[in-house]
Amino acid sequence: MADPKKCYVGTLAKPAPDCVMVIFGAGGDLTSRLLLPTICHLGGDGLLPHNFNLVGVAGLDYDDKSFRDYLLHDIAEKVKNQAASKCGERLSQKVHYVKGRFENEETFLKLKSRLSDMAKNEKASKNYIFYLATPPNTFLPIIKSLHALGLFDESEGFRRVIIEKPFGHDLDSAIELNKAILGLIDENQVFRIDHYLGKETVQNLLAFRFANGIFEPIWNHHYIDHVQITVAESSGIGMRGNYYDHAGALRDMIPNHAFQLLSLIAMEPPISFESTAVRDEKAKLLRSIKCFSLEDVLTEAVRAQYGPGEINGEKVLAYKEEAKVSATSTTETYAAMKLLINNWRWAGVPFYIRTGKRLKKRVTEIVIAFKKAPSIMFQETQTQEVSANLLILHIQPEEGISLRFGAKVPGPLVRIGDVDMRFKYKDYFGLKLGTGYETLLYDCMMGDQTLYQRADMVESGWRVVQPILDVWGALKPIYFPTYESNSEGPSEADRLLEKDGRAWRLMEE
Repeated sequence: MADPKKCYVGTLAKPAPDCVMVIFGAGGDLTSRLLLPTICHLGGDGLLPHNFNLVGVAGLDYDDKSFRDYLLHDIAEKVKNQAASKCGERLSQKVHYVKGRFENEETFLKLKSRLSDMAKNEKASKNYIFYLATPPNTFLPIIKSLHALGLFDESEGFRRVIIEKPFGHDLDSAIELNKAILGLIDENQVFRIDHYLGKETVQNLLAFRFANGIFEPIWNHHYIDHVQITVAESSGIGMRGNYYDHAGALRDMIPNHAFQLLSLIAMEPPISFESTAVRDEKAKLLRSIKCFSLEDVLTEAVRAQYGPGEINGEKVLAYKEEAKVSATSTTETYAAMKLLINNWRWAGVPFYIRTGKRLKKRVTEIVIAFKKAPSIMFQETQTQEVSANLLILHIQPEEGISLRFGAKVPGPLVRIGDVDMRFKYKDYFGLKLGTGYETLLYDCMMGDQTLYQRADMVESGWRVVQPILDVWGALKPIYFPTYESNSEGPSEADRLLEKDGRAWRLMEE
């Protein structure tokens, strides 16, 4: 294995500037499972600010001491890296708690007073990051309350807010939410987070495309036949029936996660890696996606629900049998579509996207299928037709890149077999424990919005899927496709590609 120390090009990251992070919803699963371990990992890597404080805001019955005890218990349970764990223990002494409900003005008055006291008595920073680990219907009220008390005023330090998805539930609500938020604070203060963009392979897409001279010249319609983006989950909806039965697979995954992958793989080269330049190109790409007509939705988009099945020898329920799901639900747990991009680079190249629950395997990947080489010279051999070369970008569960190409099978006859060259991050650079949020939180502290969505990007994503939402909402299907749990998905999705003479890459490969 290559020595990773000899492979790096560039400078080492420096600690972020001093700041206070205020987490609304601090007693919830997101904080416990992801945010707290992320902060500890940053500290273990020497990237956390030298003067860093954490303030939790929630309705749970804690005070400073009991909240610190709660966090220390979480650190011991969830943070396995020794340096990160030690950092968490030190950090726990700089943690504060404000009890209150988000709809009450008193909560925000207490928060402002606490921040002022921290600055006066503990020399805490006046740079604030507000993390909204809360339900979507609280985003705007929290921002309004913070703004009303002057907590977004940047005269004494930077003031930023991180907003989790979903950002709106359709195009109109996303436009309305953006308009309301940007009527109070500036776009450069808003960090709309998508945790998929924290994954190393996703971040590597730009480096892979633009730092390697062998790929960019063939990254166009002359050489690429089609692209597949798969975001598959083997799990069901669990106890999220209340949320999921109103959202569905399309809303939950495609305008955000899937389109982020699409924009990175298909965007034009930015003039630099500066955040505005990168986000300009991503936004331009999303605006270039061909809009669906009514007829397009009926022929180029597929929805389905998972039925019962068996996983690891145990029977699992159908979607309609899950807790808090309507027995007559027509909410999709699987969505697939064919997209076309109206620009020169991708003219005529279809992009197939699929996502779903209870599928064969948990896998997120991008498949670049190149056009087949002419097979005329192989007509008199055992090889009648050569296979397409595939470049596969593995996002999860194992991050890496593989290339499939043809090679002669040993022996006297001319036979071509497919072989794979595979690069895995853990083999080359070592396996580093993380949540996927480390880069995202660090970038926010540094003020770098490259990996965050801008208002126009959010709206462009919703604009693409809105016709599908409209048609699926208006036309209740006579027959609603289902697929067996622990399968590759519905046959209708297979036919989406078969009619074009193509096929999905099998998830079990």
